[in-house]
Amino acid sequence: MKQLIVGEKAGFCFGVRRAVDMALKAAAQHGIVYTLGPLIHNNDVIDDLRGKGIIPADEPSQAEKCIIIRSHGVPDSTYREIEALGIECIDATCPYVERIHNTVRRYSSEGYDVLIVGDRNHPEVIGILGSANGRAEVVGNNEELEKLADSDKKFGAKSLIVVAQTTFDMCKWTDLQKNIKKHYTNPHFFDTICRATAERQNEASEMSSRCDAMIVIGGAHSSNSRKLAEICGSKCTTFFIENSDDLEGGNRERLLSLLSSSNDVKIGITAGASTPAYIIKEVHRTMSEIIKDEAVDAEFAAAIDQMERVRVYTGQRVKATVVAVNKTEAVVDIGTKHSGYIPAEELSNNPALAPDEVVKVGDVIDCVVTKINDAEGYVYLSKKQVDAQQGMEKVLQAKEENATVEGTVTNIVKGGVMVTSKDGARVFVPASQSGVPRNGKLEDLQGKAVGFKVIEVNEGRGRVVGSIKAAEKEASDAVKAKFWEELEVGKKFVGEVKSMESYGVFVDLGGVDGMVHLTELTWNRVKHPKEVVSIGDKLEVTVKSYDPEKKRVSLTAKKPEDNPWTKFTTEFAVGDIVKVQIVSITPFGAFAQIIPGVDGLIHISQISKERVTNVAQVLSVGQIVEAKITEIDEEKSRVSLSMKALLEDDGEEAADSDEAEDEE
Repeated sequence: MKQLIVGEKAGFCFGVRRAVDMALKAAAQHGIVYTLGPLIHNNDVIDDLRGKGIIPADEPSQAEKCIIIRSHGVPDSTYREIEALGIECIDATCPYVERIHNTVRRYSSEGYDVLIVGDRNHPEVIGILGSANGRAEVVGNNEELEKLADSDKKFGAKSLIVVAQTTFDMCKWTDLQKNIKKHYTNPHFFDTICRATAERQNEASEMSSRCDAMIVIGGAHSSNSRKLAEICGSKCTTFFIENSDDLEGGNRERLLSLLSSSNDVKIGITAGASTPAYIIKEVHRTMSEIIKDEAVDAEFAAAIDQMERVRVYTGQRVKATVVAVNKTEAVVDIGTKHSGYIPAEELSNNPALAPDEVVKVGDVIDCVVTKINDAEGYVYLSKKQVDAQQGMEKVLQAKEENATVEGTVTNIVKGGVMVTSKDGARVFVPASQSGVPRNGKLEDLQGKAVGFKVIEVNEGRGRVVGSIKAAEKEASDAVKAKFWEELEVGKKFVGEVKSMESYGVFVDLGGVDGMVHLTELTWNRVKHPKEVVSIGDKLEVTVKSYDPEKKRVSLTAKKPEDNPWTKFTTEFAVGDIVKVQIVSITPFGAFAQIIPGVDGLIHISQISKERVTNVAQVLSVGQIVEAKITEIDEEKSRVSLSMKALLEDDGEEAADSDEAEDEE
């Protein structure tokens, strides 16, 4: 028997679908819009979009009023160029790609070198490179990695992050990570390969291992499509085509030869992220015709006919293509003569979402048939039921792997809150696990995106219990672990003053508090931290020392360039006469401020020519006096002052004057 298998993960990915939707909306508004480069790597789609007023442009300056950034993203310099032109910019950069840009931008600004794993000529990689604020390099294989490591020992020597092109081959990425660890000390890896890409590659690998031939549909310039062809080609005969027209000529002859070689032939079909559903359908239809026309197996041909006439049944799981969306439902095509409808309440577990926020025209989704009316030719379906089933599978996997699941708080219920995961599972989070303090309000969580850990699953009852608190603790622990791993003396932070004591303040450095002693807050003399800062203030600090075992960090807010001692030694010298203010009285003398931050000692023996037994009887705090600088100890940053020296100088001047008169 001859079989034709279509991959479930084939076709448009989220980022491409989103970019096409945004372009269509812009064209509907403006009439004609321009995309910076082809919106996607598929000539058929580009031609179709051109007919709808969506035209590729090589440079932003070619656009008239509006330019669309495609899903691959662009360098930061391109955004600045568009801004300078004064034209509208619609940014359709895939959120997964944008996340890489933000990661690279942040870490390179902090001094990290950046290693990008991917195709250096691909627009996505060019965009990632353009978001780096420091040193960034690209490698596509182990040979390029070896060459980089041998030629430049400084690159990545201190700190390095590693990101991957979203469509990079998962197997090659895993292999490269091992070799990167051999060349660089403690590199920080970010798993940036798109989940849809990974799932599509895994499915293609599995299909090609059990098929006699694979048909990979995608544009010749599509990176992810080429990788699919490489994966399939390593396991079976593979045809890399752009559309059904490519199944003619030599490819058709090869297919016929393969089909006639055996009565049992399996042919798989998959497609890259830039391939729309209608092209996949056309290829499937053409392949079905080739098999029916040329195969001598009449029983198989009859089976194909029967499949085309197959009736749907309640509870059946089907694939549906969204053809229209309104306020109350989504209209779908399930491949039969029936009209398909998904009511709004069956689209999502989140009642706050409108139908057009859940699905878009062109989406291919999994549904369950809930009601059939053959007489009138329509079926009702539920996407929510499939999401719940898939969500439960994801939840079970998350519990097994202790992974954090992302979701949204959709309801406040008795004893806690309900969270709907991104995969559609409904999870109960008890109030004690919500992360909200006892005196707090659960209502504050309504509508918020949260991460949670799965702590209990009852498959029979379909009950899942989660903990937001546990996920927050894990995230906090990870932040702290990274903090201590990267901490070093001299590292600078801008933190928030969290609490205050008489001896200093505690500053939040990002999950970990450090202490600034009173004497390290300012170069000036202060009696309490409140004279300098308030709780909630942002404070720039530098690490003086730290103890990872005791979890202590000592900080200073003093800046070397503000050191008053430097100013003093530049402007003053021994012998200078200065006006000073008494700041404290001691049994052995008085301390006087010469300039803010620098005090000098007037020893009790240097206050007067007369014997002084009680300093407080001669001087008082706040009093302004004149004194002579008699000693500067730069090593100990100490200054000695003398009032007595000025009195002696006056006496000497008077004696000199008397001698001069006698000589006359």
